[in-house]
Amino acid sequence: MSLGIEVLIPEQDVRDRIQEIADALSEKYAGEEVLLVGILNGSVFFLTELAQKMNVPVEIDFMAASSYGSGTESSGRVLITKDLERSIKGAHVVIVEDIVDTGQTLHLLTEMLLERQPASLEVCVLLDKPARRKVCMDADFIGFEIPDAFVVGWGLDYDQKYRDLPYIGVIKEQ
Repeated sequence: MSLGIEVLIPEQDVRDRIQEIADALSEKYAGEEVLLVGILNGSVFFLTELAQKMNVPVEIDFMAASSYGSGTESSGRVLITKDLERSIKGAHVVIVEDIVDTGQTLHLLTEMLLERQPASLEVCVLLDKPARRKVCMDADFIGFEIPDAFVVGWGLDYDQKYRDLPYIGVIKEQ
């Protein structure tokens, strides 16, 4: 099988939207410090750009969770492989994720983190794919709503490849 990639969201559109989200978060948390919790590995590109564009103090920590194997379909099981390094009790926490698809991973992570008593907890995703939702999971900050297609770029991968693409692309079998 040969794969091709079709541009879905051009690089400048992604960068512009991240700036808008950074501005909204900075306004909401003016005068506060924010802990951005990136979900590895996909969130790294998005989280980095978001943090650089915010105008409030930010700390960064990471969790790793996976519901994908080596294919293009969610396995339906969520595995936590790395937890936070610090307590979030009393902190303003924003989970930063590349995509909300079935909602299972983010739902589980949100429930786990709420039990740790943050001052606030919000979810920020670069991409939202509501057509695939299996559990109710709405992000507070959304970059783009996308159709039901397998996408890569800006941290999203296909079998660990294409994360570094500067645009959001759709995998096409050729």
